[in-house]
Amino acid sequence: TWNPGDDIGGDWSPDGSRIAFASERDGNREIYVMRADGTDVVRLTNNAAREGIRVAWSPDGSRIAFYGYLDGNAEIYVVNADGTNETRLTHHQARDRFPMWSPDGQQVGFTSGRDGDDEIYVMDADGMGLVRLTSSAGLDVLDSWRR
Repeated sequence: TWNPGDDIGGDWSPDGSRIAFASERDGNREIYVMRADGTDVVRLTNNAAREGIRVAWSPDGSRIAFYGYLDGNAEIYVVNADGTNETRLTHHQARDRFPMWSPDGQQVGFTSGRDGDDEIYVMDADGMGLVRLTSSAGLDVLDSWRR
C-alpha cells in the first residue's frame, strides 16, 4: 500500500486474489479490500467509530469478520466481501475482539472479556450458540484454527 495512514491486520482471501485489511487512510480506521497486487482498493465500511485491527475472510470468500467500536465498545461484525449487509454478531458490554472463522465457515471464534478475563469463545456464524472455550489467567487469543 502507498498512503500516509496506517494499514494493518491484513488477511488473504481464500483464493489468494485479494487482501482485506483495516486502514486509517481516510482519517478513521475502516475495513478495505484490495487486489493482491495492491490495486483496486475498495472501502467496505464507513462508520464514525473505528474498526479493530483484525479482519478475517470466511473460508468461502463471501464475508469478512472484524471487530469495531460502532456501538461504544468492541463487538464482532461481519460484512459481505462487497461491503453490503454489515451485521453485528455480539452484544455484550465487554470487549469482543480478534475474530477468526472456523475452517468450515460455520463458526466464528473470538476473544472476550465478558467473564472478567480475556478468554476464547466460539459462536455460530449468525451470532448464536455462544460457547466459552478457555478459562485461564491472562489474554487468550485464537490465533489459528486448523482442521
